[in-house]
Amino acid sequence: MKNQAAIRERYLRDPLPVRLGGLAANLARVKSFSSHPKHGAIVEGLIDESKYFVEWAAPDAEVDRQAELVAMQVQLALWQLNWSRIWADPIQRARVASQAQEWSDQVLAMSGLLD
Repeated sequence: MKNQAAIRERYLRDPLPVRLGGLAANLARVKSFSSHPKHGAIVEGLIDESKYFVEWAAPDAEVDRQAELVAMQVQLALWQLNWSRIWADPIQRARVASQAQEWSDQVLAMSGLLD
């Protein structure tokens, strides 16, 4: 992630619902970009950024939400560790896309921005 300190500072200026909305948007982009085989590096960058978004948002969330976010962050890290293999397999890539969309929907609902 480019200039992580500046991104963190900017991210933390927003209230928690907006930060969660940003995380949901990133996860939706993972889904969207996963449909094209040449976007592997973009998706990997979104996954990396999403891990940080979780790290920066979770401390301000309710305890039960923190647990959900941390579990998500762990899975994002596992994807990164196996990224080359995952991206090369269209079935695994589709699973990542599906899971990312599911999380995006959950995090958006968690944010309360749709209420």
